[in-house]
Amino acid sequence: MNVGDEFVLDISSIAHGGHFVARHEGRVIFVRHAITGEKVRVRITEISKNFARGDAIEVINPSPNRTLPTCKFARPDGCGGCDFQHIDPLAQRNYKAEIIKEQFNRLAKMDIDVEVEEVAPSLGWRSRMEFTVSDNRKIAMFQARSNNLIEIDECKIAHPSIKISELNNQKLPVGKKVDVAVGSDGKSVVSIEGRENFTLVNQSVNGFEFSLTPESFWQSHIASPKTLSDAVLKFAELRSGDHVYDLYSGVGLFASAALGIVGETGRITMIEESPSAVTDAKRNFASHSNVEIVEGKVERELKRFVKGDVVIIDPPRSGAGERVIRQILALSPRTLIYVACDPASLARDTEILERFDYALDGIRAFDLFPMTQHIESVARFIRRG
Repeated sequence: MNVGDEFVLDISSIAHGGHFVARHEGRVIFVRHAITGEKVRVRITEISKNFARGDAIEVINPSPNRTLPTCKFARPDGCGGCDFQHIDPLAQRNYKAEIIKEQFNRLAKMDIDVEVEEVAPSLGWRSRMEFTVSDNRKIAMFQARSNNLIEIDECKIAHPSIKISELNNQKLPVGKKVDVAVGSDGKSVVSIEGRENFTLVNQSVNGFEFSLTPESFWQSHIASPKTLSDAVLKFAELRSGDHVYDLYSGVGLFASAALGIVGETGRITMIEESPSAVTDAKRNFASHSNVEIVEGKVERELKRFVKGDVVIIDPPRSGAGERVIRQILALSPRTLIYVACDPASLARDTEILERFDYALDGIRAFDLFPMTQHIESVARFIRRG
């Protein structure tokens, strides 16, 4: 088998990472642009020792779940930003649920039942985009698993305020990153790599006002901040006077949601290592004396605390890991709320928590990245006994 070879293959299950599985002469092939149950012609794009990757370049027997992509760049050799535009949105959510269940079965040895909940809109939802400027000084996105740039003049999942055509009319610096962030007020802020930008992005969530530098992390889907905050609060069951830890806190989305419940007798400790996010958080929580903001890595800073009631974590894609989990459990919280952008990391950390007598008590999943392979989950763990 060589890169560029083509084979007619039957597509089986979905795999974590935006691919579907096929086999040829005993070798597993991860295929983009295909769907379970289809027969397709696959062009091999990458080969490793144990498996290969490829693109479905011709559909011979289509799935009833197949639909026409709304974006002209969502194709083999096209933009790598969207994985599933060729799949009906309901089927996308069902496949994502399969991925979560498979990861929990494989890594946590648990059978769970979860529905990936729809969050509208499925197009025009992305409030933050990162582009690269091509040699022609045009806005571009990378191909999947490639350094090849694809020039684009539109993006169907981008917020309407991200006006790519207007960006393409500027004389942008070749090779530089261009970040665009849209606030809840609908105003966009453009940041170009190498140029100072002093404009803040305004976000409002459940009555709390944020002003953010574009570099600070913020959830991409326009409905994500409220959706996740509401889910976290429902699972957390906070009480007046609680000491709440918001770990990997970013600018303090979940801390802002907890403030009104824990009250003045309660306390919130945020730990975040991003300097820009910490600066933003200190500005936005300046009038709240019961909010403590600690700059640094969670695994380094958390060990100096000894007690807590509820812990909320939103770790990076790699998850929290056993070292951080041990430090969290040393606080003896009655509840841990885990916000996860990767189901494999969540499943792995669930196995660790179960081993240390914290039981998975509930899980919800949200389609906060429609047309892509990404999934956001919120899980609740409670201390046994």
